[in-house]
Amino acid sequence: MTVREDRTKVIILTEHYRIAGEIALAAGARLTDYIVDAAQFIAVVNAQVTDHAGREIMSSAFLNVHREHVEVIAPAELARVP
Repeated sequence: MTVREDRTKVIILTEHYRIAGEIALAAGARLTDYIVDAAQFIAVVNAQVTDHAGREIMSSAFLNVHREHVEVIAPAELARVP
């Protein structure tokens, strides 16, 4: 049996960076459940990384974010970032 995954756009804030990208959630799963069950790293695709001043640091088709560095994560459609 295969679990269907949907990509969910998220905003991740760490101490130094703002990461906008997509994570793969199982269909119907909540972001909170994903984070609770996440391993040491969170896989992010189509990622854009900026510093908190808005300067672009990098973009990448794929990157891993260490779970312990995540201070805030939110679905992009619910987040308003100035």
